[in-house]
Amino acid sequence: MKLRSVFLALIPMVLGSAACSGPDGAPVAETRAAAAPLSEGSAKEYVDITQHLTEAAAVDAWYALVSTLKRNFDDRCGDTFCEGEFSNVESLRYRCSVEKASGTLGTCVWVFAASNEGVTTSTGDIAVDTQTWRCKTPLAANTSVQDFLSALSGDHPMDAKLPGTTQSIYDGLTNCL
Repeated sequence: MKLRSVFLALIPMVLGSAACSGPDGAPVAETRAAAAPLSEGSAKEYVDITQHLTEAAAVDAWYALVSTLKRNFDDRCGDTFCEGEFSNVESLRYRCSVEKASGTLGTCVWVFAASNEGVTTSTGDIAVDTQTWRCKTPLAANTSVQDFLSALSGDHPMDAKLPGTTQSIYDGLTNCL
């Protein structure tokens, strides 16, 4: 185990020196241009929405939204998405990314999973077929977290129109599930 660690530690040094020497072992001048520093503000940084929210009311609104979305899905599942091969579709998590500096949403994804099981009669084994879905919410560009939480604050956020669009989270699910 120790030998492997030593070997793995030497690889970057060996590769690094090989890249800087010619076939005869003589050093070769570096020809790559140094990367230009990024201008301040040019690189966007995204965080999970839960890391972005700082006010108690916004945190409460987010968790209420996630809870209500799950309930909306469970109420509708049996009549829509939970028919056919997979009758036990479960909501796993709803997550959104937020551009840190501007407070605008990057992407929101609702993850689902389901399975179909059957007994193999000759062996008693259980055969399991699983499926997962990653359903993107059809967000408008530059949707603020505040506008998003406000628009989806009611009892049926799955059907509420998303800010700046004519679509809902449900519309995103019908294109996914």
